[in-house]
Amino acid sequence: MREYEFMSTNLLQYNTKYPSVADLKRKAKQRIPKFAFDYLEGGCNDELNVWRNEEDFKNIFLMPQYLKKHHGVDMRTELFGHTYDAPFGIAPVGLQGLMWPNAPEILAKAALKHNVPYILSTVSTSSIERIAELTESKFWFQLYHPTDNELRDDLLRRLEAVNCDVLVVLIDVPSFGLRYREIKAGLSMPPKQTINNFIQAAMHPVWGIETLRVGIPSFATLKPYMKKGMDMKQLGKFMNATFTGRVDADKVAAIREKWKGKLVIKGVVSEQDAEICANIGVDGIIVSNHGGRQIDPGESTIKPLQGLADKFKSKYKVMIDSGLRSGPDIGRALACGADFTFMGRPFMYGVGALGKEGGDHTIAMLKAQLKQVMEQVCCETIHDFPATLIK
Repeated sequence: MREYEFMSTNLLQYNTKYPSVADLKRKAKQRIPKFAFDYLEGGCNDELNVWRNEEDFKNIFLMPQYLKKHHGVDMRTELFGHTYDAPFGIAPVGLQGLMWPNAPEILAKAALKHNVPYILSTVSTSSIERIAELTESKFWFQLYHPTDNELRDDLLRRLEAVNCDVLVVLIDVPSFGLRYREIKAGLSMPPKQTINNFIQAAMHPVWGIETLRVGIPSFATLKPYMKKGMDMKQLGKFMNATFTGRVDADKVAAIREKWKGKLVIKGVVSEQDAEICANIGVDGIIVSNHGGRQIDPGESTIKPLQGLADKFKSKYKVMIDSGLRSGPDIGRALACGADFTFMGRPFMYGVGALGKEGGDHTIAMLKAQLKQVMEQVCCETIHDFPATLIK
């Protein structure tokens, strides 16, 4: 009876038809046009690193403890001076509004409600100012470093104006990944409109109606820097000219000098890059391979995590994204030394499957899953996880 009551209490917090990310993914695939779902799912080249990201988590094992005293679960996590209610947040995803209308606002509101971080991408479909308004400025911003330093400085000025505390600089896009699904769907740069895309949109009327209601998705943060009335070809040229190029140590150091808030570098997977980050004086890194969307022959993110955490956690926060799909995966990452975790696709599945309720549902679901794992392995706080790792 006690087990049934425990499960009921947790499951009542979210839609019991979708108790896992896999369930949300199946439903989202039915509700989102194929070209938009392929954009979300696609990886670089043969998508082997997308597969590795998820599969390698399955080879991380934790040791349960049942006879040890346990006084309850507290998953609150202090990060950069703020105490979050859970050790996970919503990773940045480009063109979120393409996959589900108004997705950035839905997820930002849910993040504020549940007190977890939401990271807005430079190339998402809501603006800095709108997300700041919805989150009471409790959001992070991922910067695609522009080729023009004046544009960079203006973005930093806008972030300072809305009191954004955490800047995440993306370093793993020296060139755009070759994603075959996007190329076939016409979503490469420059993007192309195709008859197939129109047909797919027509076959998903709820998505279509919602898109018409909230407006065609666009790069909202970048609008002030784009000429009005750009056609698709001009848009592609603008994106290629504005955001193609390597973000080297000098560029990161220049931002460190200008940015007074917390600075996080995303895309770190090598010890060499991690050491450079330490020398520059960043506040944290996110071990990430862009969800497998940039380099196919690279490692999964869980592989280098433990070594990087062991060596650099005394210097800055070590976080991770790419490949996490569940509460158990969050526990695995924490056991391997992560201070915090982020997920992108799972939250987009949630919004795609359940619309306005998708953000709430996914956060509550992951909290319940993580709580169950913590009770099994006898963790009272997230700091107890490393002792449960089976090496």
